[in-house]
Amino acid sequence: MLLHGYGSKKESFYYQINFLSNYYKVTAPDFPCFGASEGTDTPWSVGDYAEWLKKFISRAGLERPHIIAHSFGARVAIKLLSQDGGLCDKLIITGGAGIVKPRSPQYIRRVRAYRRVKKIFPRYAEKKFGSKEYRTLSPLMRESYKKIVNEDLKDCAAKIENQTLLIYGANDTVTPPCEEGAVFNSLIANSSIQIIEGTHFCFSEYPEVFNQKIKTFLG
Repeated sequence: MLLHGYGSKKESFYYQINFLSNYYKVTAPDFPCFGASEGTDTPWSVGDYAEWLKKFISRAGLERPHIIAHSFGARVAIKLLSQDGGLCDKLIITGGAGIVKPRSPQYIRRVRAYRRVKKIFPRYAEKKFGSKEYRTLSPLMRESYKKIVNEDLKDCAAKIENQTLLIYGANDTVTPPCEEGAVFNSLIANSSIQIIEGTHFCFSEYPEVFNQKIKTFLG
């Protein structure tokens, strides 16, 4: 089962779907609010997405599937498997996110400035503050985004017992392997980490290398 990243969809795993279909039954859902799936009425947290995924696995009749999860998809997988590791067999995380870093003084000042400006000029504040990704979101998805990125999953990662392979791109600046990757590797007891060429999307930039690594890991 393949779990895509935030703002993405199942087609981001094009190369993996084609490759793995030669060996396995492949399931690649679109999370609610992404791809071809319907939206939600309320802003969802990582926990809400994990609950949805648990129901999806049951309704799809999947029995302990291997999971390959990218970025946001890794957040959801980590949350779910910290609660019920028996739902899947092996776990592969690429560009895994979910580690909240200490806030720098510059970040704190910017947040305070945003809150002050928002009280007087809310539209201006929404246009000028926040990441490019955040500014493209609808109001409901912005609330969901804030819930997602502000949840630290270190405690959840420490509860995972599934055999886990972490694959990070050497030039990943979104979830650097020396930061997120190293932390997850230290927290997930039965894990190993491999660094390959590429960025946050190393699985689509170097699919042959990535696919061979997951094939070896899955057996």
